[in-house]
Amino acid sequence: MDVLLDLLNSRPLVGGEEQDALGESSAGRRWAREHGGDGSTAELALLREARDALQGVVRGERSPAALNPLLEGVDRIPEFTSDGLQWTLRTPPHARLAVEAVLAWAATEERMPGRLRPCDNGECRLFLLDRSRANRARWCSMAVCGNREKARRHYERTR
Repeated sequence: MDVLLDLLNSRPLVGGEEQDALGESSAGRRWAREHGGDGSTAELALLREARDALQGVVRGERSPAALNPLLEGVDRIPEFTSDGLQWTLRTPPHARLAVEAVLAWAATEERMPGRLRPCDNGECRLFLLDRSRANRARWCSMAVCGNREKARRHYERTR
């Protein structure tokens, strides 16, 4: 789940300027390694492709079928161990992180439909996973985006 939100939120606006944590720099390789990848150029390219596709799907701009190319050549192998049935994911090494993010999205949609969504602040590019009982969270951060939106609405009402 963490890799999914981290991937979706890896291209934020900071001070009105886009920052890409998956860029070609050492920061992109570090991001991939921190999430269990190898940081190769192929892996970063696939992660950027997965991020763009997942963002489009979560925003409702693209069909979930847009994720199909990311799952090509992926197998799940069942195996009994002393702990019971285990599923092993078999994928090309450079594709593992992207595939894990897509599978995390599918699991989230199955277990918590509609709770993964973009921040309601129109100037924010981040996503949130609403874990509240009422399913009414609107902002990625109440302290930042929520406060800005409430202040903006208050200003418009009192003008």
